[in-house]
Amino acid sequence: MRVRTVLGAAFAAVAIAAATPALAHDGGDHVTKNFEQAIPNIPGKSLIAFVVDYAPGGASPPHTHAKSGFIYAYVISGSIESKVNDGASRVYKAGESWSEPPGATHSISRNASKTEPAKLLAVFVVDTDDKALTTPIK
Repeated sequence: MRVRTVLGAAFAAVAIAAATPALAHDGGDHVTKNFEQAIPNIPGKSLIAFVVDYAPGGASPPHTHAKSGFIYAYVISGSIESKVNDGASRVYKAGESWSEPPGATHSISRNASKTEPAKLLAVFVVDTDDKALTTPIK
């Protein structure tokens, strides 16, 4: 039942995100919180969704994620290049997805196109008390 509840909320967030207008800015990314809800049958956990809009050629700086955060990433439109931990860099196209384990290092997260925008939905299952979900790597 827990997995079904989490997946149902994630799919609802995808549907909401698909209706969100593009908010990309030249030269980077624009992150918008799309959804936040405590998970009622998993005490101490919350589901938080963000839409990341990438301008053509835009990128997120290298970062780490909360040690409690399991992340599901879904490409809504365009193509996103991603590299998590020691895995290979990969380009994901609209409709493709991946997951990131708790405490992951995300060294590459960028629009794979120099001419078209891209949009990503990032869904976090995280400890409700965690406030720093993403920390830039210095």
